[in-house]
Amino acid sequence: MKKLAMVSALALVIGFSGNALAQQNFGAANAGGYTGPSAASMTVAEAKKLGDDTPVVLIGKLEKSLGGEKYLFTDNTGSVTVEIDNDDWRGLTVNDKDTVEIRGEVDKDFMNFEIDVDSIAKK
Repeated sequence: MKKLAMVSALALVIGFSGNALAQQNFGAANAGGYTGPSAASMTVAEAKKLGDDTPVVLIGKLEKSLGGEKYLFTDNTGSVTVEIDNDDWRGLTVNDKDTVEIRGEVDKDFMNFEIDVDSIAKK
């Protein structure tokens, strides 16, 4: 009987400490990341001069949906089609009045220019 009580108590302590450790190190509230300087934003006009796969940061508005995962993004220098995969929204909801920052890369070939978005955030 003593062994059963001791094993139960030990299992209980290990369970609580393991849960606390998991919450401390791996919980969503503690998800870490880089907090230093980041790439400077640019304009749509500047982005259109860049080569394929070049990283970009743009600040502007999503004017309208073009169907599927494509949207018309505009700033004060022009507009460009952006592709935002459904999982890149991460629960964010925006409309045509919201200013957003998009991070992604240029997707350019001889007939097409668009931005493949990796992340989007309200500004």
